[in-house]
Amino acid sequence: MQDLRFRTKSFTIECWKLCKNIPKSREYDAWARQLIRCSSSVGANYRASQRAKSTADFIYKLKIVEEEVDESIYWLELFQEVLDPNKKEIQILIKEANELLSIVVASLKTARKNRTKQN
Repeated sequence: MQDLRFRTKSFTIECWKLCKNIPKSREYDAWARQLIRCSSSVGANYRASQRAKSTADFIYKLKIVEEEVDESIYWLELFQEVLDPNKKEIQILIKEANELLSIVVASLKTARKNRTKQN
């Protein structure tokens, strides 16, 4: 399995590249900004979670990652509907985002379970 720090960073960069190639218009620009913000937050907050000061802090930061990945999926799905629904790069990004989301959710479950055992 690839290092999650690398995967989240790569996800951010690939979303940025997608946005860079989206047609310039007021409507697309608003969505592109949103996608860039939330996809960037995925990697930044995952990285922050790795420096958490406690299990509670780790869980809190991973919850942010979960929310930002889910929001990224939302914007990617919108782009998929209004652009080309078969656009391969969007499909790849949605697949990667869903995989990241699954990993984060599993990590959250494990962290909560381990926290319960410690108490």
